[in-house]
Amino acid sequence: MDRRELAAFLRSRRERIAPADVGLPAGTRRRTPGLRREEVAQLAFISTEYYARLEQARAPRPSREVLTGLARALRLSDAERTHLHHLAGAPPGPAAGPPREVRQSIVDLLRRLPNAAAIVVSAMYEVIAWNDLAAALMEDFSALSRRDRNLARRAFLGPYQDERRLYGVTDAGEFARATAENLRAAAARYPDDPELTELVAELRAGSEEFARLWDSHDVCTRPTLCKTFRHPLVGPVSVNCDVLDLADRDQRVVIYTADPGSPSEEALRLLSVIGTQRMEVPG
Repeated sequence: MDRRELAAFLRSRRERIAPADVGLPAGTRRRTPGLRREEVAQLAFISTEYYARLEQARAPRPSREVLTGLARALRLSDAERTHLHHLAGAPPGPAAGPPREVRQSIVDLLRRLPNAAAIVVSAMYEVIAWNDLAAALMEDFSALSRRDRNLARRAFLGPYQDERRLYGVTDAGEFARATAENLRAAAARYPDDPELTELVAELRAGSEEFARLWDSHDVCTRPTLCKTFRHPLVGPVSVNCDVLDLADRDQRVVIYTADPGSPSEEALRLLSVIGTQRMEVPG
């Protein structure tokens, strides 16, 4: 790993991107050209502190997942992406398991849905991209590790907040069944992926419900068209649930919208203002 060259390369790529290129306001008090460090970190779904250390040539070797996020955030070309991996001492190779890199156009789409909560999940049920309203409705995924952003773990192993399973959704049982069935199908597509194998083993050992569903060998699911989140601040939020399959990436975009003029639409508007800030919840 060439830390100095990596730092210089990241800095040069960051400075060439205008805020408007990634949907951010330019503002009037920018001291440096291009994006700020914290903006790159947010776009790459990593901490600002870690990104700053990368540009200071003080960080440990970044993982392939971090490099993928940086390449997306900095809008690198294929040649630049390969160069980034070589500088980090991790030459790019074929994916052994479900793809985790989200196309930039999909990331941009999520940001252009201010009145909808939207996430992207991998074939392993890891939340790999989200917009601000999804973080407010569900939780601040940026504050979680990769492991804790997995919805299958959350559904079967918890933690459960105030006895609310999976953010208090009304179809938690149906979601759990669909998750087990989809994971079985994914295991057949990626039989040699160690992360997927480990996830299934962990769920089978830690959840009798998952073990029972897994042993049924079912792989057919019915789509869920609507659900209700029991949110601790704004109460019940009923939403329509639409899923867009990204066949080339084996990923799904999940979009939650409320009926126009409904109390749930007003609740989503309130959540867009509240965001993920910590607030006292009445007991």
